[in-house]
Amino acid sequence: MGNVENKLRAEDSSIHDWYRFVLSFPPHLVQQYLEDFCADQTSLVLDPFCGTGTTNVECKKRGIPSWGIEASPLTHFVSKTKCAWIENTSDFLCTAEQIAFIATQTINSLSKLRTLSDEQTSLILKNSICDQPLSSTLVLRDSIRTVNSPYEDYYLLALAKHIVYSYSNLKFGPEVGISRNKKECVDVVEIWLSEIEKMKVDLERWKHYSSTLADISFGDARNIPKKDYTGKVDCVITSPPYPNEKDYSRTTRLESVILGFISTKDDLRKIKKGFIRSNSKNVYRSDNDAQYICNIESINKLSNEIEKRRLELGKTSGFEKLYASVVKQYFGGMAKHLSELRPYLRNGASLAYVVGDQASYFQIPIRTSVLLGEVAESVGGYEVDRIDIFRKRFATATETWLNEDVLVLKYKGD
Repeated sequence: MGNVENKLRAEDSSIHDWYRFVLSFPPHLVQQYLEDFCADQTSLVLDPFCGTGTTNVECKKRGIPSWGIEASPLTHFVSKTKCAWIENTSDFLCTAEQIAFIATQTINSLSKLRTLSDEQTSLILKNSICDQPLSSTLVLRDSIRTVNSPYEDYYLLALAKHIVYSYSNLKFGPEVGISRNKKECVDVVEIWLSEIEKMKVDLERWKHYSSTLADISFGDARNIPKKDYTGKVDCVITSPPYPNEKDYSRTTRLESVILGFISTKDDLRKIKKGFIRSNSKNVYRSDNDAQYICNIESINKLSNEIEKRRLELGKTSGFEKLYASVVKQYFGGMAKHLSELRPYLRNGASLAYVVGDQASYFQIPIRTSVLLGEVAESVGGYEVDRIDIFRKRFATATETWLNEDVLVLKYKGD
């Protein structure tokens, strides 16, 4: 892509950086497939696993109508707010400054630091955030809500971002962990206010596209929320979970608890049940998605190989016994999703699924893109167009390189 890619990367900042996953797929990849699929202002683009809204933001920046679906309450809030651009920002910063003043006064007058409840604390990783930044964050959160501003969601979004990246002790790799370098004292309010200033600049830059449709639904991609888009989706560009041992609910646990999207273990369980079964930590006895791929020989063979390896290695923990099941539940869930999606697709629609190969289950390789292509064709109406290599990553456990691919499908209809 050369100079074109460099230009696109230069535009990746701004709204995307209001909040994004560390390992989320990059905006320039979305840009590439929007161009490849010839999406324009007359198209409707869907991201059924929209996360923090990368696809939808890129569409809106180009005046292309889009629809997103997200099962996590926190990331649904993030993507919905990132796509709700306002034209009038005259008192956006002024109101934020008033909130900052109120929060600072309250913080300075505290005789005792604010804390989470015991149940809330039990939901997050130990030492996720130190006492002082947590207390100040809770005060700022309540100050934002007390003012009752029309900009409240933007203000809370800025707070959510910095809970993770500026106030907490979290670090990100294959899984979320705790850094050795603890942030004991943080100017929570000043950091937040600086983010609001950047937001104002971004909103003013892109306000001419504020009326472009970017509809973000809360729901499970295996049970698509009913919308009046039947037969209208021209393109799908998405990055669903991969079948691995990454617990996606942990990635946003801290900010979800602080902002009140998760308050109890029951809340967390309900959210995890709305996710595609991609790891052994969100598999439940009532799950039955495996039924949708029972006739796909390659997936059954893979599941059997994983179970055989488990027995050979003498692995007997509860989680390890679930590994073979996760593969079937994952691809079964994706089959159910693709079946649910069919009524919304125009004949000839193009679909791009960004997925990664895995070798996490006892070092048994999982060619996700190839298997997902088989699943799509088994559902009916779909045809594998090609598999593009997006990038490679090194798996330290197996000392091998694994592909992240883009599975490109065409929908031919019944």
